[in-house]
Amino acid sequence: MKKPNIIYYHSHDTGRYMQPYGYDVPTPAIQRLAEEGVVFRQAFCAAPTCSPSRAALFTGRAPHSSGMLGLAHKGFSLNDYSQTLVSSLNEGGYRTVLCGGQHLVSAPDVATLGYQEILATERIPSAAHASLNAVDWLRKHDFDKPFFLDVGAFETHRYQGIGAVEGAYHPKGPQGDGRYVRPPESIPDTAEVRADWADFREAAKRFDNGLDEIYRELKQREQLDNTIIIVTTDHGPPLPGMKCNLKDSGLQVALIMRGPGGFRGGKVETGLVSQVDILPTLLEMAGLPASESIQGKSLLPLIQEGKPIRDAVFGEINYHGSYNPQRCIRTESHKLILRYEGSDREAVLRNCDASAVKTLFINAGWAAGEPATLEFYNLLLDPQEACNLALHPESIPVIEELGNRLDHWMKQTADPLLLGPIPAPQSCRS
Repeated sequence: MKKPNIIYYHSHDTGRYMQPYGYDVPTPAIQRLAEEGVVFRQAFCAAPTCSPSRAALFTGRAPHSSGMLGLAHKGFSLNDYSQTLVSSLNEGGYRTVLCGGQHLVSAPDVATLGYQEILATERIPSAAHASLNAVDWLRKHDFDKPFFLDVGAFETHRYQGIGAVEGAYHPKGPQGDGRYVRPPESIPDTAEVRADWADFREAAKRFDNGLDEIYRELKQREQLDNTIIIVTTDHGPPLPGMKCNLKDSGLQVALIMRGPGGFRGGKVETGLVSQVDILPTLLEMAGLPASESIQGKSLLPLIQEGKPIRDAVFGEINYHGSYNPQRCIRTESHKLILRYEGSDREAVLRNCDASAVKTLFINAGWAAGEPATLEFYNLLLDPQEACNLALHPESIPVIEELGNRLDHWMKQTADPLLLGPIPAPQSCRS
């Protein structure tokens, strides 16, 4: 089979809140991709914070294994930038192009990533600008060799600065109509929440519009059927209990793929998958070798033969705004979350982006009490993870089993947390 082209189209902070997953967030271009490709309904990031999540996808390894323990612009980095999806595709004869945002290095160091062409370096790239870069490149490319386009949009990230910024969602930016929207189930249905969620929907629409432009250009250039299009995001939305949390609303992500190799037909896959599985999948489809250090598993047995590739996924938090070390294991029916020594008591609050919704939560008493050291949930009876069963005697056997599996995974992946609190880079401490 001819080596497929690859387009990696990704957003910030969207979770799986988009049309193909049944939410009232109109994304018709993504819906079309789902109806022509494959929707993964149980896809999870490796860490619900920006740089670690993206690092896991780009290396096929847990963030603590790759070295990306926190945000790149806060001083964290990969241990080795020569062992990534980009470096493997470069060696495999691909033309690699960065068309929008990334969050694996600080902006001045973007050349470190190894892309052969860099079309954008702005800190906050909108979907409109990122997709325009991609479309312009496609129009000029003669398709003499397979390509990898990394098209990163800032949508649906909340902007923390003053005023509105294209690409973000912000109270002073493009406004949605909050009168007739339904917020996610885990946050209250109030006027300020509805207004905020309406703006999220508008940002998601802009992200969707960017994909539509790229799709149409691929079709025009007759490259659609030989191109793998991947639509995903880094983690859950910037709302309390989502981003920077190991509950499903933080870890669960959209993952929709369309292209050769079985990624066609409007299929829905319900098996557990992690974003660390994307890199080995792409390398296998491109006929390229995978390093023994890769911890992910190819999706192809699941897609082509219907064979589950894993019975559990793992997640972690180390640093975001402050230190909040946690690890979790999630099976189809249960989740165990452990919080470790050294965690900042206020980390949960500090790691949540400022917004009217956060203020609502704080005013309602969100800051009271100590975070639980151990959380255990029955996901079939409690999909919102609202009832911590860690202290229930009947939970002990399952907690012990999951705890042993989590400990084995941490040892197998040389998790530095096993040795004690993880220090931050000097630039993060200052």
